[in-house]
Amino acid sequence: MPASPHLDATPATSGTVAPDAEALHRLVLTSLDDDQAVETVSIPLAGKSSIADYMVVASGRSTRQVASMAQKLAEKIKAERGQSPRVEGLPTADWVLIDAGDVIVHLFRPEVRTFYNLERMWAFGDSAPAGTA
Repeated sequence: MPASPHLDATPATSGTVAPDAEALHRLVLTSLDDDQAVETVSIPLAGKSSIADYMVVASGRSTRQVASMAQKLAEKIKAERGQSPRVEGLPTADWVLIDAGDVIVHLFRPEVRTFYNLERMWAFGDSAPAGTA
């Protein structure tokens, strides 16, 4: 029996992003912008990893701002999707991870972000690491 033209049987790792993942991604970026996140970077993972379609990395100016951004974002995701995201690191708020399924969010204090440098780790050959021949 032929496949229905309305069904997409392509695996998530093919590089395509589901519409609900796009909506969640926009929600995350809007929320972080509203809360004045610093240096927000969105890394598309579709086709590179099966853990999520996007990884968003941003900084807050203080632990208080990082914690506030994380709490507000988690509340917005729950209100929009009806499901609470997993949140790790909120008590210290140096690095807070929010796992919303299709979008993984890392919120840092600037010094901690510089130390871990996640953007470079997830570049996947988009540019050669410094010091390699």
